[in-house]
This record gives sequence, structure tokens and C-alpha cells, in this order.
Amino acid sequence: MTAAGAAGRIIKFGPFEVTNQVFLTTPHSFALVNLKPLIQGHVLVCPHNPHKRLTDLTPTEISDLFTTVQLTQRLLARAYFRTPEPEAGSFSVAVQDGADAGQTVPHVHVHVVPRTAGDMGSPDAVYVKLAGEEGNVGGALWDKEMGARPKPGGGLRRVDDEDRKARSVEAMAEEAEQYKAILKEMGIE
Repeated sequence: MTAAGAAGRIIKFGPFEVTNQVFLTTPHSFALVNLKPLIQGHVLVCPHNPHKRLTDLTPTEISDLFTTVQLTQRLLARAYFRTPEPEAGSFSVAVQDGADAGQTVPHVHVHVVPRTAGDMGSPDAVYVKLAGEEGNVGGALWDKEMGARPKPGGGLRRVDDEDRKARSVEAMAEEAEQYKAILKEMGIE
């Protein structure tokens, strides 16, 4: 684990060279500052191998990725919260896994966004921004380096909390049984 990229090693995020934006490297991951942060401190954590989907990572890579996310949270807490503990504020941690989820760079990346009361209006505003132009990291990188422009995908219909209806215990148990049956088909019991 180092505080910057290894000497002489070029680090890429998808097709983009980002070596100078990297502030942390681990054996399998790196963290970089965001070209278009939603708020100050919004950074990305990525595996070194340019996997397109979260399910493509090995167990070792996934463990390193999320251990690096935790370390990044501790760093951001020291930089942005009143006291250096992560519990002094909050974090939005998000993965847009595939184009239909809003992923614009085909390289797994975890958005780590330090949050404090009232920073973006409502706590869920970050997800609206991630799904829109403000969260289109790929579009911003394309603008900077290539001129062509991918459009953000995904975006779920917004449902306000007061419009969400609680399900019955029976309905949730039925859904859990469906998932158990699929796991059994996958050889997991």
C-alpha cells in the first residue's frame, strides 16, 4: 500500500491514463480523485485489472477493493469531518455495475462520497446526480481527451419514501424462498 502510484507504473481507468490523479495504491486497487466530483471529496476506488463488472473480480480483488474503500473513508473523514473518525459524518458508497446502472467507464469503480448534514439537500440527491450528467465520469473524460460523448444510462424512477409501501412478512418470505431456489439451482444450499 502506497500513498501514490508506483514509480514508472502507468495506471489506467478504462481507456484513460489517470496516473497523476491516483493518491493511493494497494496490491489490487487504486483510489483517484474524480474529474467531476458531485461534492468536494467525491473520489473513486478501482481494481488495477480493468474488469467491466463487479462479478468479474476474484475474491482477492473484491476483498482488496472494499478494504481500500474503507481506508479511503478513513482518509476522507480526516480531510472533511469535524473529527477524524468516519462516524463524525456519513458516506454514500455506490457502484454502478453495468451501463444500464449508469456506468459510463467500463471499469469497475466505487464512488466514495463524504456526506454531512445538508450538503446536497436531501440525502438521496447524490443518487439522482450519479445517474445524470453530473455523475457521467466517462462523458467528462471523453470531453477532456476525445471529444466524443457517451450518454449516462440507467436511472431508476424516483419513488419518494412516503410512496413506498411496506410489504407483508409473507410477501418477503415468498421472495426469500424464490432466491433460495435460485441459489439451489446454482449449487449453493
